[in-house]
Amino acid sequence: MSQTDDLDDSAAPLIEHLAELRTRLIRAVMAFAVGIILAFIVAEPILQFLVQPIEATLRELGDPSPTLQYTSPQEYLFTLFRISMVFGFALSFPVIGYQLWRFVAPGLYKNEKGAFLPFLIASPFMFLLGASFAQFVVTPLAMQFFLGFADVSSIFAGLLSQATGGDVPGDVAVVPETSEGVKITFFGKVNESLDITLKFIMAFGLCFQLPVLLTLMGKAGLVSAEGLGAMRKYAVVAILVLAALVTPPDVITQIILFTVVYGLYEVSIFLVRRVERKREAQLRAEGFYDDEVDGE
Repeated sequence: MSQTDDLDDSAAPLIEHLAELRTRLIRAVMAFAVGIILAFIVAEPILQFLVQPIEATLRELGDPSPTLQYTSPQEYLFTLFRISMVFGFALSFPVIGYQLWRFVAPGLYKNEKGAFLPFLIASPFMFLLGASFAQFVVTPLAMQFFLGFADVSSIFAGLLSQATGGDVPGDVAVVPETSEGVKITFFGKVNESLDITLKFIMAFGLCFQLPVLLTLMGKAGLVSAEGLGAMRKYAVVAILVLAALVTPPDVITQIILFTVVYGLYEVSIFLVRRVERKREAQLRAEGFYDDEVDGE
């Protein structure tokens, strides 16, 4: 066989792989587009859900009618589209993950397929768990800290008094007018308020990927339980820095984040140790482990 024939034979599988990759990418993009459309249909209820911690905090501070504003004609539409992008990807991830799996599965051995598939399933579940923790625990605490500095009740009482000609309901606190200083209060923009909520969701969703990532690395032999245990003191410092960066300067919120992420780190060590024990048991069953021990 000539050298030209060898090149032709080697090029054929490459072209087939590229054609397969194109097919999988097209299907993934189509699923993403459908997810965006579906998410856009319910984008307004999703927005109401995401800003609910802000609404609850404002009501606790005395605002009888929490309001978020937008200052440019396109801002609200772009905000809804941004929500559609994020939640559209979440809706389409099962299809995208399946297309990824179908592309890489033919090149994996049977035991590798069994190792990779559980992580493909666990990853979105852990992200959803982290996002839920951010939405229901972290964001409300952050909003209480940030908005607690604003004199929300007084400014809205003043506006209500002007609108009603001085007839203010008795359950609204009224602060006497003053000739000195200015009143500083919260008039939130919808895109900026959504931005901090999405940042918390993404940050905690990614932090909750820690056990999945480290366990997968442990299964590949890139990390060990002993090595992760020896890195505990460095992990503590890194998690403290992370807590200071992604949370407000509120000690309670930072402690919560540190406790959760460090707990995930310890869970990762436990899972990696289980992977190592399972690998050791398999080597013993196949006779390789005993041979290595005898040879030492």
